[in-house]
Amino acid sequence: MSDLSDFPITSRWPAKDPSVIQLYSFPTPNGVKASIALEEMGLAYEPHLVTLSDSDVKSDEFLSLNPNNKIPAIIDPNGPDGPIGIFESGAILLYLAEKTGKFIGETASDKSKITQWLMFQMGGLGPMLGQMGFFYKFAGSQIEDERPRERYRDEAIRLLAVLEKELEGKDWIAGDYSIADMAIAPWVNALEFYGTKDVVGYHDLKNVPAYVERFLARPAVAKAKNIPPRP
Repeated sequence: MSDLSDFPITSRWPAKDPSVIQLYSFPTPNGVKASIALEEMGLAYEPHLVTLSDSDVKSDEFLSLNPNNKIPAIIDPNGPDGPIGIFESGAILLYLAEKTGKFIGETASDKSKITQWLMFQMGGLGPMLGQMGFFYKFAGSQIEDERPRERYRDEAIRLLAVLEKELEGKDWIAGDYSIADMAIAPWVNALEFYGTKDVVGYHDLKNVPAYVERFLARPAVAKAKNIPPRP
């Protein structure tokens, strides 16, 4: 039996089966990256619901695993040198892909291509769409100044155009299905939640909507997109 007592987070979210990967998450675009990867890779895991409230993500227990107070985070009791905790969704995807040898490509060139599109999501697509969502759906929508909305709308349109062009003649962003798709597609799908599909001209695109539909049709994605379940 694995001993996770060195991880204070387990005092608040106890592990029923400490021999499997412990997932601390909430079903946001970033959160579902981890559950989708775990399902796609066939890894045993135990999900723990960590809400986005300060009482959860800013608790001492959660901060002990992720000092940046963001979901998702994992503990792998069977890490390369013993139990290991990892935060940042992109880092989790890379770790799990390298652990299993799945969805990371067959060659060093494959891995580089997949990683660059993963970074495209981490550094551009996710932050820009998230900010757009804030200014269109959440508190930012009350700001009278239109410039923030215009900035993030225009950048969202630009980034979607990059995807539209790259996906021409391809099912997946880097060739074969990979962790890059597990990162990108949930964020594009979030346009529905934000109510901004019309704003960014989503329905005028051809390749991007078909890409998201292919992604959502995958059995592992369908299972994982609400793990851990919302309360």
